[in-house]
Amino acid sequence: MKIKNMDIESIEARRFIKDFSRPMNIRIDHNSSVTLFSYIGNEEAQVEFEYVASYGTAGIIKIGGKLIYEGENAKEIAERWESKKNMPNDVASHIHTAIMHYCLPEAVMLARDLKLPPPIPLPQIKFDKEGAKGVKKFGPEVA
Repeated sequence: MKIKNMDIESIEARRFIKDFSRPMNIRIDHNSSVTLFSYIGNEEAQVEFEYVASYGTAGIIKIGGKLIYEGENAKEIAERWESKKNMPNDVASHIHTAIMHYCLPEAVMLARDLKLPPPIPLPQIKFDKEGAKGVKKFGPEVA
């Protein structure tokens, strides 16, 4: 099972809120969906997809594209897709992971340009006042 030739065909990104001067709690939802899975020959299938990062009423980022799925079972999966609109879990997991890994960095850059929060969880850094057994800890070292 192999993913190759990922390509972005469309981008739609909008910010709906003009003023972010007040702090807001924005929920960011991610979704990737396969819109077409078609067999093209030589154990390869073309997969069309859409990635969406939804900021609720604050904005939205949509990225549409396609990729080539290569595997021995490409023809069977394409036939299953035509009849049932689903695919085996391991293949779906592989494809959706590839979509997220490809589209998420693009969505981060688009969010920056639109002045929206990045669609990834930022790390939370917390400092304990005292560590285990009352031993004082120091903060993280920075080189």
